[in-house]
Amino acid sequence: MSGSYSGQTVLVTGASRGIGLACARHFSGQGARVALVARSADRLEAVAAELGNGAVAIPADTADPADCARVIATVTERLGPIDVLVSNAGILRRDFIEDISVSDFEESYRTNVGGAVWLAKAAIPGMRERGRGAIVLVSSELGLIGAPSYGSYCMSKFALIGLAEVLSHELAGTGVRVAVVCPGNVRTDQLAEEYAWGLGAGAPPEKALAPEAVAATIAAAAEGGPLVVLADKPALKLGFDAMFAMPRRLRLMIIRDAYKALLKDRRARLGA
Repeated sequence: MSGSYSGQTVLVTGASRGIGLACARHFSGQGARVALVARSADRLEAVAAELGNGAVAIPADTADPADCARVIATVTERLGPIDVLVSNAGILRRDFIEDISVSDFEESYRTNVGGAVWLAKAAIPGMRERGRGAIVLVSSELGLIGAPSYGSYCMSKFALIGLAEVLSHELAGTGVRVAVVCPGNVRTDQLAEEYAWGLGAGAPPEKALAPEAVAATIAAAAEGGPLVVLADKPALKLGFDAMFAMPRRLRLMIIRDAYKALLKDRRARLGA
């Protein structure tokens, strides 16, 4: 099928499930040659077989800088220069700041932030030389607000907003576009696991945004537009925008109220 990405090479990380899988399907449906990157070789091969011609599975751990460099080199060799890089791979763990371990913190940052950094570093020289390309980072609405019990996740997703802003300055005038997409709750296995952990806020899995809608937003962001893009249902986007128009102290009160049951349970468990 031809489309707006016909003949282009698109690299998607975290492509074996969830938002990444939806992105792979979307870009492939738009005519792109899609490089699929994730740690699970079996899942990637199944996705590549589903998508057919032009899809290549490249198992890799994007938390490893050497793996990231290998991925960019392999994609360029097998599919040609990278037109769009979608850094979506990430992990979500629920944790209070008092409970974060060193290993958990490092894994979250190396996966959620490090992979995006190392892939961009390896892809940018080619994009800069050609004078075109797009880098889309997948953050979260929890990269814009701090929420209790999402310590390591919020910190790493906030970092992606900063990374996108830095890249937007460094790549200004080069022809390379940069965007960071911030989805709300998305109907994925990860969200189901998140809710199984315990009390939370936002739309439950059965009412959450479809990953296909986020994939469409990511593809549109790669074509140009705002640096920071919210991906959520229209009513929730309006509410989020309204909340950010408020003074910070009011925004913090709203967020705290949304998690009051969780915080009350936490205090009870600690005997406070």
